[in-house]
Order: sequence, then structure tokens, then C-alpha cells
Amino acid sequence: MNIRTLCLAILHESDATGYEIKKLSVEGKYRYFAEASFGSIYPTLARLEQEGLVTLREETQPGKPARKIYSITETGRRALVEALSEPPAPDVFRSGFLLVALCAELLDRRTITAAVEARITHLRDEIGHLEDLLRSTNDPATHWAASYGVACMTKSHEYLAEHRHEIEALGRDDGSAPAGRPNPIPAAS
Repeated sequence: MNIRTLCLAILHESDATGYEIKKLSVEGKYRYFAEASFGSIYPTLARLEQEGLVTLREETQPGKPARKIYSITETGRRALVEALSEPPAPDVFRSGFLLVALCAELLDRRTITAAVEARITHLRDEIGHLEDLLRSTNDPATHWAASYGVACMTKSHEYLAEHRHEIEALGRDDGSAPAGRPNPIPAAS
């Protein structure tokens, strides 16, 4: 999903500032869909306004700069539906943990175990976040999407718990070279 569609989806739910859009895309229910930064959100909102897909109003605040609040227009709603009607791009999954697993033979077991523990903690935290979302919503679409996320992350957690010994066994016990590989030749001084 691109930032344009993400902004329109958030604004479809309610009016928001750029800051609120960023917060929802990092901490809220929209955090699973796209990497959004202020550097991508604000230019996108400006383009959406120029195209007539959102409107901007300013609210004055005593002693502070005016708040810029964005609202989706009917044209913006149609653009959102059109964007969501396109076949979705394949999910992008990047994982530092999987790189550790791929290179496990280079690492000692303590390092691999620490990476496994960190991944398990991350999965538990994400499952907890989605379960909180499930408890706090009456929206059927949000409920379905969060339930799907819980199912995916639960399977990942279960696989890791069941198979962690396999990846941990690939790690070295001491400072020796990885199994089946020669010791590296020291660099010349």
C-alpha cells in the first residue's frame, strides 16, 4: 500500500492532522500497511489537497501554531475505493531476524538465542496489540483484519517455539569457525 492510499483510508475514518496520521500509521490500527514518515505524509497530503481529494482547515490554538486538519472529500472517497479495488501488491516482508537465521552458522548460540527471544517477544507484543484492537472495536472489518493478523502471528510464534532448537543448534559453541568451514585467514598487518 502506498502513503496516498493510507492517508485516504485514515481520513475516511475521521478528520486528522498530519501528526495524527503519522501516529495511527505507527502505533494504531494502520501500522501494518505501509511505512509512513512525516517526510512522506506531508507532501502526500499537499498533493491530495491540490487534487481535490482532501480539504484543509486550520484551527487556532492559544499560544500555539494553528492545527492543520485534513478531511476527505467525496472525490477522495471515490479515489480511495478505486485504489482499494486494484489487486493488492504482494506483501513485503523484511526481517532482520531472518537474516540472523540465514547466517546462523556464523554466530555463537548465545547470539542466536537472544535473537530468537527478541523475535518471540516482538510477536507476543504484536499479538497483544491486535488483541487490544479486537477488544476495542465493534467494526466488523477491523475485527476481521485484526483476527487475521492474530492468526498469522500466532502461527509464526508457534513455529518459532517448536523449531527454535534447530536454528540455535546451527550456532557455534565457541570462537571457532562455522562447522564445515575453514578458520578465516587473519589479515596481513
